[in-house]
Amino acid sequence: MINLESMLYVFSSVLFIIGIKRLSHPKTARSGNFIASLGMLIAIITTLVSNSTVNLELIAVGIVIGSVIGAFFAIRVEMTQMPQMVAIFNGFGGIASALIAAAEFLNPSEPLLSFSIATISLSVFVGTLTFTGSFIAFGKLQGFISGQPIVFLGQQLLNAIIGISILGLSIYITLDPEQINIFYLIIAASAIIGIGLTIPIGGADMPVVISLLNSYSGIAATSTGFVLNNNALIISGALVGASGLILTNIMCKGMNRSLANVIFGAVGLEQTTGSDGESKQINVKSYSTEEAAMIFDAAEKIIVVPGYGLAVAQAQHAVREVAEFLAKKGKKVLYAIHPVAGRMPGHMNVLLAEANIPYDQLKDLDEVNNEFEDCDVALVLGANDVVNPAARHDSSSPIYGMPILDVDKSRTVIINKRTMNTGFAGVQNELFGYDNSIMVFGDAKDMLQKLLKDLKEL
Repeated sequence: MINLESMLYVFSSVLFIIGIKRLSHPKTARSGNFIASLGMLIAIITTLVSNSTVNLELIAVGIVIGSVIGAFFAIRVEMTQMPQMVAIFNGFGGIASALIAAAEFLNPSEPLLSFSIATISLSVFVGTLTFTGSFIAFGKLQGFISGQPIVFLGQQLLNAIIGISILGLSIYITLDPEQINIFYLIIAASAIIGIGLTIPIGGADMPVVISLLNSYSGIAATSTGFVLNNNALIISGALVGASGLILTNIMCKGMNRSLANVIFGAVGLEQTTGSDGESKQINVKSYSTEEAAMIFDAAEKIIVVPGYGLAVAQAQHAVREVAEFLAKKGKKVLYAIHPVAGRMPGHMNVLLAEANIPYDQLKDLDEVNNEFEDCDVALVLGANDVVNPAARHDSSSPIYGMPILDVDKSRTVIINKRTMNTGFAGVQNELFGYDNSIMVFGDAKDMLQKLLKDLKEL
């Protein structure tokens, strides 16, 4: 006899997989999000209908409150705040799994087996770690906490001791589940290690941290699925965990660094000296938008390099207008996307897609780097570390070995920044002092609007 509940869970899982697949391309991302959401709705309804012991009125109240809060923030959040929002979502996902697992331990529906206690401990550990770690990431991105790595003597040893202690306490409570105080100690220690693992990571590595925490929230959900014996939760959590780990690996490759180096390397401490031990002095050439417009007017091939400064200024529509004007004058315009540009994976792709910039103009690092050699103008908008040539040759630099966009090979590099402050990696960008580089200071949106006006007047 066919089990309808199991069939609906399988159908939901198929929708999850299709949804994630469609999220891999901007053209299909919206439909992928809808399909995955539909799969989750089916799984939720199936769970509620098949469980006669739940209080549907309380659940309905929770759904209404959560929907109102979610819709409110989804509508009001700006694109520059999207990484922070994703970090919070990861944290809430982790703590939801931890709370459900804790409730099952404190008020079990049936006697708990050793396997169930072990999975509860895992869910509480990973879920609580994800919650506190995500809010530290949120604080760093929002500016509540310093974006610089926060380090102190013996930090990694302390984290190791806490981690080993959690493992020992989990084994102990599995053997003696009556020790409730031990369970509370596991929760407290997990919260502390979530903070301890995240504070030494610099703001430049936040894209990797966000994808890793996303993976953690999936692992916590899978563990809770085993606790509840819920196949949909097991499968969806495993999909989130696996996709998060794959994305984390892609991001690490994009920076040519290992995950261990991201977590324990404390990359982002202020660098004030070069490999020769002396302070670097960069002499920049500042141009007006009128002078930059004349350079653009003489160019045939232009490559735009978006960075976090573009997102802060909400300048995606302005850059599209400039690009369209240049294209109408017969110029070739491309966009170079570095895999870790912005503050979360795919940040620049989403930002430019919002402005309806054609997808075929967006080129990733491997596609576009050869294009710079015959490029007349590279327009760098708020990007810093991903265009720093020091990554190629300065072995003392924390970004040494990271693949970068080869904008310095262009005939002219026009760089827009509000100030000469360093990027999140905390290193000076030697590109700013190159002979073929010029600076146009100011807010990206204002600069692009003035540039467009000057181009039209030529």
